[in-house]
Amino acid sequence: MTNTATPKNIHQGRNVKRFREMMGIKQDALAADLGDDWNQQKISLLEQKETIDAPLLAKISNTLKIPVEAIQNFDEQSAVNIIAQTINNHDQSASVFYNPVFNPLDEIKKLHEEKIALYERMLKEKEEMMGRLERLIEKK
Repeated sequence: MTNTATPKNIHQGRNVKRFREMMGIKQDALAADLGDDWNQQKISLLEQKETIDAPLLAKISNTLKIPVEAIQNFDEQSAVNIIAQTINNHDQSASVFYNPVFNPLDEIKKLHEEKIALYERMLKEKEEMMGRLERLIEKK
C-alpha cells in the first residue's frame, strides 16, 4: 500500500512549487520534463493539490532530483520554528550560552554547511536543467 496521507499542514503541491521555484524551474519546463501529456496549466493545478498520488510524486521528485520525502515532509511552520529557536536576542544570550550541552556555534556552522550544500546542489540542478532546455530549443 502506498502512503499518500500527509501530516497536518503539509501541502505537497505547494511544496512542489517551492522546490521548483528554488531551483529556478518554470512550470513549462517542469511540464516538458514530465512528458508530452503535461503542460503549464496541469502543473499549476498540481501545485494547488494538497496531496499528490505516490507514483506521480515519485516522478516529480525524480524530475526535480530531490527526495520524495522532501516534498512529503517539508513544513514551512516547522522550518520557521527551527529558525526561531536558533536565533536569540541579546537579553537571552547570557542564559542561553551559559554552560550549554552542545556548542551553539557548531550547530550554526552545521546549518550553514547544509544550506551551502543544498544551494550548490540546486545550482548544479539548475545548470543541468538549462542544458536540457537548450537541447530542447536546438531540436525545434
